This record gives sequence, C-alpha cells and structure tokens, in this order.
Amino acid sequence: MKNRKVLIGIVLLLMMIAIGGIVTYYVYNNMYYVSTDDSTIQGDLIKATPQISGKLVEINIDDGDYVQKNQIIARQDMGNLPDTSLDSSIIRAPISGIVLKKSGTVGEVLSQGQQIAIMVNPSNLYVNANIEETKARKIKPGQVVDITVDEYGDKQFKGKVKSIGKYANSDLALIPTSTSGTFTKVVQKIPVKISFETTNCELLPGTNAIVKIHIK
Repeated sequence: MKNRKVLIGIVLLLMMIAIGGIVTYYVYNNMYYVSTDDSTIQGDLIKATPQISGKLVEINIDDGDYVQKNQIIARQDMGNLPDTSLDSSIIRAPISGIVLKKSGTVGEVLSQGQQIAIMVNPSNLYVNANIEETKARKIKPGQVVDITVDEYGDKQFKGKVKSIGKYANSDLALIPTSTSGTFTKVVQKIPVKISFETTNCELLPGTNAIVKIHIK
C-alpha cells in the first residue's frame, strides 16, 4: 500500500513537472516571439509588355528562363511603321530575373501593354507573413526573424521585419463581406513583409514558410 502511494506520488509529480514545462514553454514563446505558419515566399511580379499593337513574329523565352534587363525577348511585325521605329516592335525584358510564365504565342496579335510574360527578380524575394491582429502590435521594423521554408525542411534562414501592413487582408478581399444574416467575428490577419538576410539557395515564389519573429 505504501509503495502504491509512493508510485502515485511520483506519477503526479512527473505530471506536474511536464505540465509546468509545457506552460513555461508557451509563456516563454508568447513573451519573446510571434510565430505563424501562414506565410509564403513572394516577389514583386513584373510584366513584360509590347510598346505597340501588332502580330507577334518571334518569342525566344520560356518558363524558367533567366534573362538580363533590356534583353530582347520577342519581336512584333512592324506593319506600316517606318524603319526608324524598329525599336518599337522589339519587346525587351523589363528587369533581370526569371520568367515565371510566358503567355505570348507566335502569330498572336498583341495589344499595346498586353502581358506576354511575367517575371520576378530572384534576389529580391521576401516572406509575406499573415499575423493575427492581436499580435501585430508587438511587431516592429528591424526585428530579427527565424524562417524555415517547407521546401528545405529544417534548414533555417535569417531575416528581418521590413514593413507592417496598415490594413487587414480581408479589406482587400475580392468577395465582399456579407452584410446580411448572422455575424461571426473572426480574428483578422495583418500582412508583414520580411526580407531575407542571405539565402544561398534557390527559393520559389508561392512556397510555404514558417516565421518566428523575435519581439524581445
């Protein structure tokens, strides 16, 4: 009987230690960090467009190609343009970067300003983290961030908070919030832009990430 009581006491003590450890872990993390897995790698998307309207007679890029700024990526039929306007029929890369998606096809008639490719500069990628409104006030530009990217498993990257959005994501939603029926309050998310210090590997826009922002 005595041994049974001792065993029960040990079990209860271990349970209290385990619960205390869990509580301490969560209190510590809430005091020193703001974390979220609602984050993705993003980049500023740039469109390549023609200067004039006309038939596309040549396109020499494909998805995934790296091109230099001002590199000729396509040509249009000059139509009735004089030879002095040759440059107007040439489509050049607006930035140095990767072609994410080619949308032009030879023989297609393009309008001025119509997108034929969308590009991104891989050296200017960043993390877009969606932080709950109740925690956003703890975040300030310049805070250090630990970043893990799902594509690279447990590999950790370093970053810094670059800016905090001045709106909730729902404010820019394409579908307006219903004003009829019952109302359900939900926690809103504030977008936080996080820049990478160094990456040393190829990151892909749109892939998932987890961020841990040091707030103390």
